[in-house]
Amino acid sequence: MAEALTRADMGVWLINLDRDKDRLAGMTAQLDAMGLPYTRFPAISGKDHAAELLKRVDAAAYARHMGSPISDGHMGCYASHLAVWKILEDSPFKVGLILEDDVVFHDDFLESLDIALAGAAHWDMLRFNCIRAKLPVSQGRLGRYTLNAYVGPFTGNATYLIKRDVAARIAPGFWPQTRAHDHEFNRFFHHDFRQCGLEPFSSHVDDGGVSAITGTGFADVHKFKWYRRLPHYRLKAVNYFRRAWWLARKGRLFSRHRPLD
Repeated sequence: MAEALTRADMGVWLINLDRDKDRLAGMTAQLDAMGLPYTRFPAISGKDHAAELLKRVDAAAYARHMGSPISDGHMGCYASHLAVWKILEDSPFKVGLILEDDVVFHDDFLESLDIALAGAAHWDMLRFNCIRAKLPVSQGRLGRYTLNAYVGPFTGNATYLIKRDVAARIAPGFWPQTRAHDHEFNRFFHHDFRQCGLEPFSSHVDDGGVSAITGTGFADVHKFKWYRRLPHYRLKAVNYFRRAWWLARKGRLFSRHRPLD
């Protein structure tokens, strides 16, 4: 059984575009109020670095897997998270708390964070927010929270913990980019790591309808016609079975409601 972790074992990185000074101020106020020191990572602008980033993208595979062409925002987001993982790998910390700059922390965030760190033996990557989190499977109780694995897709990467050794091991397999970052996380069956969520979630995202990834009001999202999205729909269906099969092989497919040590 792996040792429990504490905040002393954790580095905190905040991904923030240089132009988003108001978001940085808001995040700083929240983190300072919680007593969480952090390191700002200047987010990689997909627009400014598109030519460079495209060299690390399989655009045809992305279109097939996502049902849409890749956007500058998705390239920048993906590269930023992977760059922070590299910093974590080279750091003295055993685990990283990775934050995007549109997070709203709930009153119980520190409680959930400490409980998650103490229960680090039971997860490899752990999220504190979601956009979607379908078909949860309880792995047990951590304090008053439920540690869930997921048969369905789990999207939203604004607040998560990832272990240093896990990030170092799986990062090479994330290149070239063939999906959005959270969709690549959903291939835990391929990368072989324990992706979990801690519910009820103790943070959420509020971007005010303005996203560096999807644009204002999702204006930068350009989905293909339905018939060109058929490979995407097929893959989504198949991945339910792949996730279920991986969880079954690891003995994690059936819900447990016991307290976890």
